[in-house]
Amino acid sequence: MLSFPKFGHGAVAWAALVPLLCALRALPVLPAVLAGILAGFIQHVGLLYWVTHVVVHYGKLPLVVGVPVMMLLALYLSLYTGLFAGGTVLFRMRGIPAVASAPLLWTALEYAKSMLLTGFPWENLAHSQYLNLPIIQMADVTGSYGVSFLLVLVNAALAAFIGANREGMRKALAGAAAAALLVSLATGYGLWRLSDVTARFEPAPEQYVALIQGNIDQSIKWDPSYQRETLRIYRDLSFEAVRGGARVLIWPETATPFMFQNRDELHDAVVGVAKATGAWLLFGTPSYTRHEGTLRFQNSAVVLSPAGEIAGAYSKVHLVPYGEYVPLRPLFPFIEKLAVGVGDFLPGSGFEPVEAAGARVGFLICYEGIFAEIGRAYGRSGASLLVNLTNDAWFGMTSAPFQHLSMTVFRAVENRLYVARAANTGVSAVIDATGRITARTGLFERTQLTAPLKMQRIGTFYTAYGDTFVFACVIALLALFYRPGGRRPWLKKSRK
Repeated sequence: MLSFPKFGHGAVAWAALVPLLCALRALPVLPAVLAGILAGFIQHVGLLYWVTHVVVHYGKLPLVVGVPVMMLLALYLSLYTGLFAGGTVLFRMRGIPAVASAPLLWTALEYAKSMLLTGFPWENLAHSQYLNLPIIQMADVTGSYGVSFLLVLVNAALAAFIGANREGMRKALAGAAAAALLVSLATGYGLWRLSDVTARFEPAPEQYVALIQGNIDQSIKWDPSYQRETLRIYRDLSFEAVRGGARVLIWPETATPFMFQNRDELHDAVVGVAKATGAWLLFGTPSYTRHEGTLRFQNSAVVLSPAGEIAGAYSKVHLVPYGEYVPLRPLFPFIEKLAVGVGDFLPGSGFEPVEAAGARVGFLICYEGIFAEIGRAYGRSGASLLVNLTNDAWFGMTSAPFQHLSMTVFRAVENRLYVARAANTGVSAVIDATGRITARTGLFERTQLTAPLKMQRIGTFYTAYGDTFVFACVIALLALFYRPGGRRPWLKKSRK
C-alpha cells in the first residue's frame, strides 16, 4: 500500500514483498497461505480504505456496516496473495527457488484477479510504477503484467540474500544476476522506446483540447434546481478555453445532470455551447432506452459537432458492480446501489470508436479506464485517441482519485495513444503515448485545462496480441512444476 499514490512511492514496490518471501521459507503450505492472506489483507485495507468513505457518505450505510463492506472486499483480494504464498512454498518443496517461481505465480494470479468475477485490476503491482517512464514502456509488449513480473523478480532476488548460507549465497547471486539483466534490458528498451515513440509522433499535427473540470459537488449534482447553474459553469469554462485556443471541449462523466436526449431547453443549451464556441463538444450524460419492454438507464457519452449536430454516442459497457448493477442480487439483497436511477443500468453494445474532430475516439467511462482489454479493443478498432470521462467526486479527498489516474497511464503505453482524461472534481490530465502526464489539474478545483495532444496511433504488439506474456508465464509455471526429476515430497510421505 506504501507503493501507491497518494501517500506511497513507487520505489517501495521493488522491496515490498521481501518480508513475506523471507517469512515463507520456514512455513509449510497451509500456514503460508494464511500468512499470505494476512499480508494481502493488510495491504488491501490500506489501499482500499476509501471504499468505506463511498458507501458511508454516499451509500448512506452506517459506519459499522461500511467498514466490514470494505474489509470483505479486501479479504477477497487477499485470497490471491494467499495463493501466491502457498504456491511459492509448494514450488520450494519441488526444489524450485522463489526467484524462479514467484514472478510467474504473481503474474498468473494478478491476471486472474483482473478477470474473474467481472475483474478488479485496481492498483495491480505494476501500477505503482506509473511515473517510472523507462520501466513501463515494456507494457506495449507485455501489458502491465510484465512490469509486475519484473517487480516480483527483484523482490525475490533481494529476499534470497537474507539469511543465506554459502550455498544459498551462490544461488542468490545467480538470481540477482538474472534480475539485474532483465531490469537492464527493460530499462534499455524503455529508454529507446521513449525516444522512438516521441520521434514517430513528432510529425503529427497538434490539436488543442480543453478538459472542463466543473467541480460540481456530488450532494447537489442531481438537484433539479441546480441544473442551470451546472450548465452555466460548464459553458463559462468552455468559452474561456476556446479563447485560449481549444478546438475540442471535453466535459466529464454525467456532466449534464439531466437526460440530454430529451429535446427541451436544457438540451438546446448544451447544443448552444457547441454552436457558439465552434468547437467539438464531447460530454457525459445519463440516457435511457427501452429494453425488453422496460425503461433502462445507461451511462453515456455524446459527441456534438461545431454545428451542434450529434456526431456519435457511446454507452458504457463495463458497469461498476454494486454501483451500476447488482450481480448475485438474491445473495446480497442488503447492498444498496450508489448509482442514481431506478433498476440496474443497461450496458452498451460494444467498444466502437466514435468519429470526432477528424479522429476516431475511444471512450472509457470512469471504471473502464482501469481495464487493459478495453483500451486494447479500441486500439484494435483503429482509435487514434482515448477519452476517459469520470466523476471521482465519490472518493472525496482520499487516495482513490490519484490511484485511478495511475492506472489510466498504462492505457496510453499499451496502445501508444494519447489519453485525455476529464474528471468532474479531478484529477483531469493529458497523457501522451509514452505514458507521460503532460498536463494535469489539482483535486477539487473548478478550472479548465487547455493542452495540446496528437490524435495518432502506433500499432503495438500488445494491441495486436494481448496478454500473450501472461499465457507464456502460465506455460512456464506448469513446465517448472512438472519438470522431470523434480522432488515430490508429498508422494514420499504417502508411501510410508
